[in-house]
Order: sequence, then structure tokens, then C-alpha cells
Amino acid sequence: MGRGKIVIRRIDNSTSRQVTFSKRRSGLLKKAKELAILCDAEVGVIIFSSTGKLYDYASNSRKCMSTKFATNVFIHLYILVSQ
Repeated sequence: MGRGKIVIRRIDNSTSRQVTFSKRRSGLLKKAKELAILCDAEVGVIIFSSTGKLYDYASNSRKCMSTKFATNVFIHLYILVSQ
């Protein structure tokens, strides 16, 4: 028997919200690492907490990932403007 569904909405209690954030952040970063390994994919994840703290994961170097991302964004914008 599986877990019941939860309603996706903001958690009012700040302590519960922080605990949930920590658990889900850990799970999300773990899934990103697994995806990179299993599928030989380049994966990058950036998470900002409600206090502004940065959490990130990059399967490749961060500089390489950010350069590749910026290049792709620029190319897509150029294509959109050119049409």
C-alpha cells in the first residue's frame, strides 16, 4: 500500500516548512546525481531557500555548465528574434 496524496500548498508552520525543504532538497539533489550517472547526462540544479541560501549540484564543472546554458539561451533568443 502506497502513501496517500498530499495537497501541494505552502506549509504554514515555519519549522515544518524548513524540515520539508531540507528533506525534499536532499531528495532532489540525490535524484539529479542518479540521473547524471544512469543516463550519462549533464545535470545542473540550483535551489534557493526562502532565506536566500544557495544549494546547487552540477555533474560537470559549474563553469562549463553555466557557459553551455548561457550559450544555448543566447542561440534560442537569436533564433526567436531572427524569425
